[in-house]
Amino acid sequence: MRHQPVLLVIAHGSRDPRHAGAVHALVRRVRSMRPGLRVETGFLDFNIPSVQGVLESLAAEGVREVVALPLLLTRAFHAKADIPAVLRDAPPRLRIRQAEVLGPSPLLLSALERRLYEAGLTPADKSSTGVVLASAGSTDPEAIAVIADIAREWWHTGWCAVRPAFASASLPRTEDAVRELRELGCSTVAVAPYVLAPGFLPDRIARGAARADVLAEVLGPSPEVAQVLLERYDAARTRMPAAVSA
Repeated sequence: MRHQPVLLVIAHGSRDPRHAGAVHALVRRVRSMRPGLRVETGFLDFNIPSVQGVLESLAAEGVREVVALPLLLTRAFHAKADIPAVLRDAPPRLRIRQAEVLGPSPLLLSALERRLYEAGLTPADKSSTGVVLASAGSTDPEAIAVIADIAREWWHTGWCAVRPAFASASLPRTEDAVRELRELGCSTVAVAPYVLAPGFLPDRIARGAARADVLAEVLGPSPEVAQVLLERYDAARTRMPAAVSA
């Protein structure tokens, strides 16, 4: 029977210790949902172990197949450039398939909505509530377009309005989107951070939400995120070529 490829979750990393804490909590949830699957974590920067270090350790153990999964919500610079560059430098004995990023996914919308309800909203508030979909931001036009598409899709589920906002690189900022929703006439304004872990940019989103009525928590180790992660892993491993006998 063919062994399952190791799942290597690749996170960006941060000087903020809350970031790594949230990543490790998510990985623990993934392990609990898929007993028997080996899940490792590597960071691109700031935290250890590094992605390269994990790959070298796996190769030294004799592991042959790895699914490398970017812990990212949009396909931007890190998914298109940084991570492929690191994977190209992996030990040649490893066969690696890079999985797709986590977003977009209906499960992530479910996670965002649950976070808003945990923050105090109820389903009855939906039609009178405007939501700011606040992401980290990117200079990549594809990533910006995806966030706008997600906001439109989410609005069609019954919110008063949904507006995208960005903590860096792009406009509008969170506070500007909050103001727009007020002017639009939504009786309640909520901010839903479309980010995976706490850190510098999520803190900026929180400051921009000062005049909102509700601020949800980051997605973090939610079960929906863990399920998407496993779906991306399964899709990638089914595309892996058959191993060549030595």
